[in-house]
Amino acid sequence: MLDRDFLRKNVEFVQQKLRERGYDLNLTPFLALDDERRTLKQEIDNLRRLRKERSKEYGRLKSQGKEDKSLREEARKIGDEIQEKENRLREIEKQIHEFLLTIPNIPHPSVPVGEDENDNVEIRKWGKIKEFDFEPLPHWELGTRLGMFDFPRAAKITGARFAMSYSDLAKIERALISLMLDLHTKKGYMEVLPPFISNEASLIGTGNLPKFKEELFKIEGKDWYLIPTAEVPLTNIYRDEILQEAELPKKFVAYTPCFRAEAGAAGKDTKGLIRLHQFNKVELMIFSRPEDSYQMLEVLTSDAEDVLKTLELPYRVVALCTGDLGFSSAKTYDIEVWMPSYGKYVEISSCSNFEAFQARRANIRYKGPGFKKPEFVHTLNGSGLAIGRTVAAIMENFQNKDGSITIPEAIRPYMGGQSLIKSVKI
Repeated sequence: MLDRDFLRKNVEFVQQKLRERGYDLNLTPFLALDDERRTLKQEIDNLRRLRKERSKEYGRLKSQGKEDKSLREEARKIGDEIQEKENRLREIEKQIHEFLLTIPNIPHPSVPVGEDENDNVEIRKWGKIKEFDFEPLPHWELGTRLGMFDFPRAAKITGARFAMSYSDLAKIERALISLMLDLHTKKGYMEVLPPFISNEASLIGTGNLPKFKEELFKIEGKDWYLIPTAEVPLTNIYRDEILQEAELPKKFVAYTPCFRAEAGAAGKDTKGLIRLHQFNKVELMIFSRPEDSYQMLEVLTSDAEDVLKTLELPYRVVALCTGDLGFSSAKTYDIEVWMPSYGKYVEISSCSNFEAFQARRANIRYKGPGFKKPEFVHTLNGSGLAIGRTVAAIMENFQNKDGSITIPEAIRPYMGGQSLIKSVKI
């Protein structure tokens, strides 16, 4: 959420920066409400002083045996007027808050200006793309031929865009989760096993609500939603709390399943493991001092990249342009892994700095020596990595001519030393 005072004082700047995102911001209603809010606050303060004067005068005269009931009545009427204005002020504050919740974050100056993903800027590449001496198969065909993917039965159990894996392809997901958690905890991230269900306040804090309600799975009759990403519970660990400056940065890593309705995504990447309603993910989260947050973004991105390096999967990093930024993000790097069946790089992680946008919504602050009052932290998060997409990338990049799949060396210890995935009969 943007700061109200900053918004009022920098109308043209904010409107221009949001136009770069493709968002046309009409601030006229907000400015009118904010003017009324400030006028009401001044009027209420003046009325409180007047009521105090009248009450004090009434008490003074009464103590002298000269009770003036008109002063008491005037004080009562002033109190009624104060109550009426306070009720209006609360309504205005609510309207302003609801308006601010709909406005996306302002892009950082370093974010390239552009309309969509075609204007994203490649930052670096890593790894050599394998040249096959046969026609490589897409992972969904490979998994089906191996007898380890079962999309029809998954659809029977639940519906479209769900997957079921057997044997080694089920084991490899578990192995990847363990590998990623081990890699990140060695770098100072504290492992967390959070709830997989969150309440409305948590989703408002991260920016998923109210704007993206249709993307969420809500539990009927409850103020609960299935989490779309571990970002939600991790960000809200410190909601409505004040941290100490000396504690920062605080770094967390969590494995969770993720649940997304994916409304409006019909026909896009619907085969295989790339775009499902349910998938596993390991998430990285950092709470940072504002002055350190862009250095932390580079650290976070590098830590996510190291998983792909460990697995020997070729990838590239791109800086998202203004038109492709997520709602809450000030700057995002996408890490894209090479997928032979697509003939291109496919997103496997997004690493973002939200600056104070989420912290202001969730009221996460910090304080230290010399602080006049607590300030908002900066929050960052990134996938480290999306498990299903990592499985798909391993399958496609490490497939062999006979249809088997070589298991990357880094996860063999998690699979009992096994080096090859061959077909199985269920």
